[in-house]
Amino acid sequence: MPKSRIRKKADFTPPPAKQSTSIKLTNRSWVAPVMLALFLIGLAWIVVFYVTEGDLPVDALGNWNIVVGFGFIAGGFGVSTQWK
Repeated sequence: MPKSRIRKKADFTPPPAKQSTSIKLTNRSWVAPVMLALFLIGLAWIVVFYVTEGDLPVDALGNWNIVVGFGFIAGGFGVSTQWK
């Protein structure tokens, strides 16, 4: 049976270097304080609702105060996605 030819691969040559473009990095120092503030506001909202037996923070909302508190906490998680 005949022997197959050996193929030689071309040597790797890196592509020419591109001109470095300045990448504008945004300052994200606001993310951590806002995230923690939203977590704490949501937690405080729920705790105040339970401690005052539903009279505070907003009496007209009734049990929807729990949803508002968890909304603040969810907002904190939403802001946390911006953290780099």
